[in-house]
Amino acid sequence: MSFARSGLALAACWLLAGCATSAASWVELAGQRYSVEVADDESERERGLMFRDELAADHGMLFVHESEEPQAYWMKNTHIPLDILYFDSQLRLVSQQRDVPPCALGNGCPPYPSNAPARYVLELNAGQAERMNLSEGMVLTLGPGIGGGP
Repeated sequence: MSFARSGLALAACWLLAGCATSAASWVELAGQRYSVEVADDESERERGLMFRDELAADHGMLFVHESEEPQAYWMKNTHIPLDILYFDSQLRLVSQQRDVPPCALGNGCPPYPSNAPARYVLELNAGQAERMNLSEGMVLTLGPGIGGGP
């Protein structure tokens, strides 16, 4: 095997391992487990779920911020209606934005702010918060390997 081919093979293994690690991340809320993609750096948080046409029913995206502070998310280039759930540093639900519609207005998309400081933001398909009857104070459980827990 040539050096170039072995380098490609190594890169493919690394990419596949990265995907497997990402797919193995999970959170639990109100007795429901969701596989999540974790966005824990600025570029991942900026990209979020943009340009996706679907999100599996038992999947979501967890955004992890360095500190607890007021957050505001928007739906720029997001094609999926979402529930946006804000959690504080103790993983307590502090704010919800339910049934947030997709937005194709680019920078004209409105923000959806938290009503209290938050460190974690969980995006799920629209309707999940209502289905689980979520209320402020409910606790999110992070699966192993998700950094930044309390």
